Amino acid sequence: MPEEATGQADQQGESLSWIEKWNQKLDKNAKIGTILGAVVVFFLLTFGVYSWLENEVTIHVDGEEVIVNTFSKTVSALLAEASIDLGEMDKVEPALSATISDGMVVHIERAFPVTVIADGESHSLLTTTVAVEDLLEQLQIELGTSDRVEPPLVQLVTEPEEVRVIRVTFEEVREEQSIPYTVEQTADPNLEKGLRRIASRGRNGVAQSVVRVTYEDGHAVHREVLSQNIVREPVNQVVAMGTIDRVSRGGMNFRFREARQMQATAYTHTGRNTASGVYPQVGMVAVDTSVIPMGTRLYVEGYGFATAADRGSAIRGDKIDLFMETHAEARRWGIRTVKVYVLE
Repeated sequence: MPEEATGQADQQGESLSWIEKWNQKLDKNAKIGTILGAVVVFFLLTFGVYSWLENEVTIHVDGEEVIVNTFSKTVSALLAEASIDLGEMDKVEPALSATISDGMVVHIERAFPVTVIADGESHSLLTTTVAVEDLLEQLQIELGTSDRVEPPLVQLVTEPEEVRVIRVTFEEVREEQSIPYTVEQTADPNLEKGLRRIASRGRNGVAQSVVRVTYEDGHAVHREVLSQNIVREPVNQVVAMGTIDRVSRGGMNFRFREARQMQATAYTHTGRNTASGVYPQVGMVAVDTSVIPMGTRLYVEGYGFATAADRGSAIRGDKIDLFMETHAEARRWGIRTVKVYVLE
């Protein structure tokens, strides 16, 4: 073969070898790209499935808001995953068996103690928010038509509280009441001014009433008079009031402001001056100065004219103590009821 032809053949062989190498390189890069693409697709699919399976759930519990990303299928499993313990009477919405969905909100209400007092007994229970009426129904407590509940039946119980059932009953009773008599005054020209006597005694009347008594838990709390009749009318008492203001005693006429019936005792020297500061002598008497002011001139029947000049711890009200010169005279006087004239 000529040399020229042989050189051409060599050149063609070298060209084919380079192309084959390039093609091989392209095939290798294509395979790597395919593998990388497959890996990317795998990760994208895995992330998509992961994102599709994971749900974001908000839990409201104990006054807080907790956001949880979860694969749990039910509310019960979610709470277990979040380490949230439930009491026996705690309330969960949606229900524990509900299926989890993305964006779901779960509310947990903790049960609290409530005391119900009825018929003298105390009932304690745990509950979540409930109307008072439903609470009584749970306890099978029945109400009478007039019974009262505090708080009212329609009110919601939302926190620890005491509920009271008040039993209301009524009774109609017949009662008698005394009607007090009134006092009338009439002038008596035969009686000294300041003195009085009962001219005719009064007598109370009698009324009969029908009363409706309201009881709450056995205790009377209200009385309403339904009817009333007067069985006996009261009789007024008549008191005669003295009008005489001048008398004659011991041959002397004198005017007086008032007369009083008083209990009179007697005393003698004690070695001390009187409360008015003077030495005691016959004609001085001790009085209750809230009844007869110190220095008042008096006429005491059986004793004579006198002046209020002393007082004593035992002399109170309508009592008077007469000074005697000797102990024997004081003993002879003793205790007497006398008429005392307060002079003008």
